[in-house]
Amino acid sequence: MKEISTLIWKEITLEWRQRYALSGMLLYVISTVFVCYLSFSLKRNFLTPIVWNTLFWIILLFTAVNAIAKSFAQERYGRLLYYYTLASPQAIIISKIVYNSGLMLVLAGIGFGFYVFVMGNPVADLGYYLLSIGLGALGFASVLTMVAGIASKAENSSTLMAVLSFPIILPMLLMTIRLAKNALDGLDRSVSTDEISTLLAIDAIVIVLSYLLFPYLWRS
Repeated sequence: MKEISTLIWKEITLEWRQRYALSGMLLYVISTVFVCYLSFSLKRNFLTPIVWNTLFWIILLFTAVNAIAKSFAQERYGRLLYYYTLASPQAIIISKIVYNSGLMLVLAGIGFGFYVFVMGNPVADLGYYLLSIGLGALGFASVLTMVAGIASKAENSSTLMAVLSFPIILPMLLMTIRLAKNALDGLDRSVSTDEISTLLAIDAIVIVLSYLLFPYLWRS
């Protein structure tokens, strides 16, 4: 736990020193939402609740890819070798997942707040919709962190990350959109039990697999 907390603090310190990266991600979220607002304000009848929901999750997905792709790409070879002598690979991957999950929750919260401000709020059950955002942010962070670690070993890491993450992200994204749609329509919360349990199971499987398999990747 001491290793993990130290590595998380290291990630926060590096992010604070490179504030331009965080500012760029926030600018990306806000500008994308604003462009959507300008596009749909001319055709208000096209922005149905289903389109509203799908558009938000598309924005959140691309935000996650842009935010987490740099997890291992920004680490230089010498620094990775230095980490190899100090910390266990399990602590490194868990700290990356925890930090990226927190970063995604912050970006998703800011993005959802601005999205509701400019595009309106048709959500009937706001609590469950926020729960779907939290589960989606955790799932995106855990999957993309592990994929970023694999892709960092290749030369064209950005392309490889997109190819590897797509088959894992797609079922998670569909399940998250379904949960968000239930909250959007205000359905009884018992209807969404299967989606919540499935998302929690997927998140747990990805984190456990990352914990077990990352040491083999780290040795290479």
